[in-house]
Amino acid sequence: MSTRKLILTALICGLAIMLAGGAKLFLIATDDTEVQLNSLKVQKTLGDMTVSVLSVTQNADATVVSVSMSGVAGADAVEGWRLLAGGEVLSPNIDLTASQESPCTTTELAQVVTCEVAFEASQGTATVAYLRAGQQSQWRSKP
Repeated sequence: MSTRKLILTALICGLAIMLAGGAKLFLIATDDTEVQLNSLKVQKTLGDMTVSVLSVTQNADATVVSVSMSGVAGADAVEGWRLLAGGEVLSPNIDLTASQESPCTTTELAQVVTCEVAFEASQGTATVAYLRAGQQSQWRSKP
């Protein structure tokens, strides 16, 4: 193959890549994905678990989230909870959770379990998220 044909082929490939990139940028710019933030005490079902955030308390030692859960017998009640605050995503602090009045341990099948999940201390408005079965629901900490 001659040098001219190789250069022409490279230019055509480069142009195709630029057009595909421009089309992708256009699709991203027009995407109207909206994140739904639930109010406190709103129940959501994710997979086979029904969960709700009852309250969020922030103090100098920890951010404590009171939750209710039901639907799966023996599941780890702390697993799946996350807290977004101050630009960071925090996982539950197991040591702090164990020291709470009603720590989360396992869930029940037919009975609603109400317990507290503790996170490291955070500042500002916190968003609580629960992830299960490839789904996610989020609650805002303040009305």
